Amino acid sequence: MRKLALTALALALTAGCASQTTTTTATATAPEVSGRLLETGSTLLYPLMNLWVASYQKQHAGVQITTQGTGSGTGISQAIAGVAQIGASDAYMSDAQMKGTPMLNIPLAISAQQINYNVPGLNGVHLRLSGPVLAGIYSGKILTWNDPAIVGINPRYASKLPHHTIVPIHRSDGSGDTFIFSQYLSYSTPSWAQGPGMGTTISWPAVASGVGANGNPGMVETCKNTPYSIAYIGVSFLDQTQAAHLGYAALRNRAGAFVLPAHATIAAAAQAMVNKTPKDERISLVFAPGKQSYPIINYEYAIVNPHQTGAAARANLVAFLSWAILPNGGNASRFLDEVHFLPLPPSIVKLSKEQIAKIH
Repeated sequence: MRKLALTALALALTAGCASQTTTTTATATAPEVSGRLLETGSTLLYPLMNLWVASYQKQHAGVQITTQGTGSGTGISQAIAGVAQIGASDAYMSDAQMKGTPMLNIPLAISAQQINYNVPGLNGVHLRLSGPVLAGIYSGKILTWNDPAIVGINPRYASKLPHHTIVPIHRSDGSGDTFIFSQYLSYSTPSWAQGPGMGTTISWPAVASGVGANGNPGMVETCKNTPYSIAYIGVSFLDQTQAAHLGYAALRNRAGAFVLPAHATIAAAAQAMVNKTPKDERISLVFAPGKQSYPIINYEYAIVNPHQTGAAARANLVAFLSWAILPNGGNASRFLDEVHFLPLPPSIVKLSKEQIAKIH
């Protein structure tokens, strides 16, 4: 997968419109305000947060920022509870979650998700998979790698697909990755939408061979150590999946084309969806229209309570988030390329700024 370069994406979009913890120190611009910020949640966003905080501390002193990769579900709940100032999430809050809360859902960057697999002899090729096939695997209706549904869309590898039980791996923690994966299944497969549905946590169908894993690190490790397995893994762990020699699939998109997660296909999906983003920025980018669109992309969100306790907390939070979304700040290619993310287009930076301005 090519590096996700900031310049190329900006041109494209403008034309169309187990828990890990790191503690670092950062500082606000004059007047300097001392204090602490806690960010917790998405393991997909966690690597980028660590890059951001490490850089931010070189220019600022006096603010202690702690980052935790606990899963999007925990990030959302701890932000709502006031435990964390930033709840990192791959998922926006649903209407039901928003009811009775003032929470803000602020996009920080654009990411994607791969479907990885560990099929001996086939990890070096890109198998074709679709929403209905993945729904069949995760519901237990498709049990082996040489099932006719898989062979039918992979005729080139028909003789190599093994008669071996598929091991579907799912997240055992509340996860934004589960949210966007289950959205893809729901949008492409009516039976899945009517059954397990979508969410950061869902009731997974009982599949005898299925296993759970915690966080994206757990998904990578479990897939690596489990022959004939399949998993959904955030693109910020691309380097780890490559080091583990896992295969990744070409997915069937809304237009019926099979596309790989590459710069051009992720940018195409983003370009097709960003102009539909509402003012509160809660929107799914999954299953975007367009022949070149990769079907599983999303905004990475900061879930924030606009009512912060104390002037210091507000000032520090506003300063950090304002820096994070700027092309000469956290959205610079030197950060995003490291985790294979895409920058926010100018129109979304504007909306995110407007949301950050509501923090008081």
